[in-house]
Amino acid sequence: MIRRHIVLTFLITTISFLLVGTTACESAEESNLSDDLRIPAEEGDKAAQQQSRPQADPTTQLPERLVTHEQMLEWFEDQKNWGRWGPDDDRGTLNLITPEKTKAAVAMVTEGISVRLYHFPDPVNLDEPMPDTSNMRVLNQHWIPGQDPAATEIRGAALDAISFATHDGGNSHIDALCHYPVKDEGYTERPQRIYGGRPMMYTGQGCMGGASIDKMGPGYVTRGVLIDMPLLKGVPYLEKSQALYVEDLEAWEEFSGITIGSGDAVFLRTGRWARREAEGPWNYGRQTAGLHASVLPWLKERDIAILGGDAVADAQPSGVAQHNRPIHDMLIPMWGTPTIDNGYYLEVAEVAARLQRWEFMVSWTMMQIPNGTATPFMGLATF
Repeated sequence: MIRRHIVLTFLITTISFLLVGTTACESAEESNLSDDLRIPAEEGDKAAQQQSRPQADPTTQLPERLVTHEQMLEWFEDQKNWGRWGPDDDRGTLNLITPEKTKAAVAMVTEGISVRLYHFPDPVNLDEPMPDTSNMRVLNQHWIPGQDPAATEIRGAALDAISFATHDGGNSHIDALCHYPVKDEGYTERPQRIYGGRPMMYTGQGCMGGASIDKMGPGYVTRGVLIDMPLLKGVPYLEKSQALYVEDLEAWEEFSGITIGSGDAVFLRTGRWARREAEGPWNYGRQTAGLHASVLPWLKERDIAILGGDAVADAQPSGVAQHNRPIHDMLIPMWGTPTIDNGYYLEVAEVAARLQRWEFMVSWTMMQIPNGTATPFMGLATF
């Protein structure tokens, strides 16, 4: 190792990756993107604000679709995995990626083609922040510490250091299981609980109560399954706020010939990056296509290991009272299922369509950020 020259360790101490800043079921990531959805308006402004807000997909309010807060609470109790892998488990459904599952995934490689699933955050301009990134107001910085400013020359080896926020809206990242808490009225001192029922303990040093990213394993290899909804529906990208239901997921299974199963890594493509390229950035934290909460029992039966979205996996707005992100609310603290936000699935979609094959070996490492709330998702799909 090159001693202190290894500054490309993402400057964990300097950056700190904003390990704290989460509130009940909403991180700083969501709060900056969705402040105007959560702050009560003055009476005189309510009507105007209501008109300016993105509206949930109207189908989410149909009687046969509607998911209420009470239904979510019932599902919390019925579906939670607390204690399934022991009282001190920090890995949740990543435990489903067994050695047998990994070996089966490796055996799927026939073409030797690898594509990235990762998007690096855009440069941040705090004076003119992007509507979909820059949400944590942290500068992306790149230093060349070995450069002589006067001579504009590099002294010795070329070295660099970078900083960025893990939960930046343009950074593909895996949420740690401590990232989202759930409120528990039975505990008065610490009413918010993380995965496993442990008290939420966030400090300036990150998640101190367990289930932080450095406790979730070194990395994984499993079967990846791409759900390419724009391809299924014959469009370049889905409509903003479009909600996806069980019948959409089952139609994809029929189209692709794949049955989603235990230990799979599932990647939902809505076309976020294709729309961004065509129309420019927008505040996807307020308005994006994604899964409706009614798919939760179906997903629970599939027993997946991890779920990735190209924005967030939740339809936004969700159409579920008191749950801005019901998919996150259920998966992270109740199932112990990590979520991947801002995944980049354009390239894997192109290769999968060409090969007519939407399953592949997927591999990724878990950056060992002490007490971290997330890790950059450096995922690789290999066919």
